[in-house]
Amino acid sequence: MAEKILEIKNLQTHFTSDSGVVKAVDGVTITVNKGETVGVVGESGCGKSVTSLSVMRLLKDTPGKIVGGTIEFEGKNLEAISEKEMRLIRGNEIAMIFQEPMTSLNPVYKIGRQIAEAVQLHLKYDKRQAREHAINMLKLVGIPRAEEIVDEFPYQLSGGMRQRVMIAMAMACKPKLLIADEPTTALDVTIQAQILDLMRKLSKEGDTAIMLITHDLGVVAEMCDRVVVMYAGKVVEEADVFTIFENPKHPYTEGLLYSVPKLGQKVDRLDSIPGNVPTPSNMPEGCKFAPRCPKVMDICRQQDPDLLLIDKEHTCRCWLYQNSEVLEV
Repeated sequence: MAEKILEIKNLQTHFTSDSGVVKAVDGVTITVNKGETVGVVGESGCGKSVTSLSVMRLLKDTPGKIVGGTIEFEGKNLEAISEKEMRLIRGNEIAMIFQEPMTSLNPVYKIGRQIAEAVQLHLKYDKRQAREHAINMLKLVGIPRAEEIVDEFPYQLSGGMRQRVMIAMAMACKPKLLIADEPTTALDVTIQAQILDLMRKLSKEGDTAIMLITHDLGVVAEMCDRVVVMYAGKVVEEADVFTIFENPKHPYTEGLLYSVPKLGQKVDRLDSIPGNVPTPSNMPEGCKFAPRCPKVMDICRQQDPDLLLIDKEHTCRCWLYQNSEVLEV
């Protein structure tokens, strides 16, 4: 039996705006086991990043609020503990690589200080040890002139370099869980491969679990053990990575896979999913994917389907399987 390290149950995170309540995350359930890499995929606006920020309890100064569900880390309810206890977990046992490195790094602190801060707090290193550790972490993520970069400010680095600094910061304390939100977006393919290798090595050697948020299915195929597909704030499909690529069930998952260009295939136009993700403040009735779905039925426009267990450890939220011999999750 796999040991659960993170268990998100029926998470509901809503934002209050002038136009009303926006259900950014609407009943999401995700489990991450020890040493496992779980990919969370979907188009922009589907709720992936808000889910990760909810786990880290970083919505305090935003209009967002967790209104339902639970988030358990190693059996501890993160919503029930104090902010002081959360600070001891955040950056130490759970680390996060943010999507925007320029807005995530403090512009007035040198790179070395920003990495050393967490190391001194959580690992109890002195100033000299923390600086050496910061230099070693920068070397690990492939930053040249690490001894000099450690004394530079974020604005002096390129976007890709800043992204690698964020990764070095996240990995500095050898966390039990690493939440990576589009960790390789700003990097070229060579550096991307190095970073993915580094994350894989961390997972293998430190038994670190990774929750990888991405829209890059190539990265998912290379890195993940299981895949969670999200759409419009809900989980629409979940299975192991081989099942998702070989036997996708939800029309949205099929659309994502069909839109990936095939090596050696010459086509005039790439496949794409028609339409756009609905805005959270203007969701359609029934299944949220119905307006874009090629297999839409009348019931799809009237009622949202449940998340169903359609095979061993393979779940799907779709009316196509509602009348089969399936179990409700």
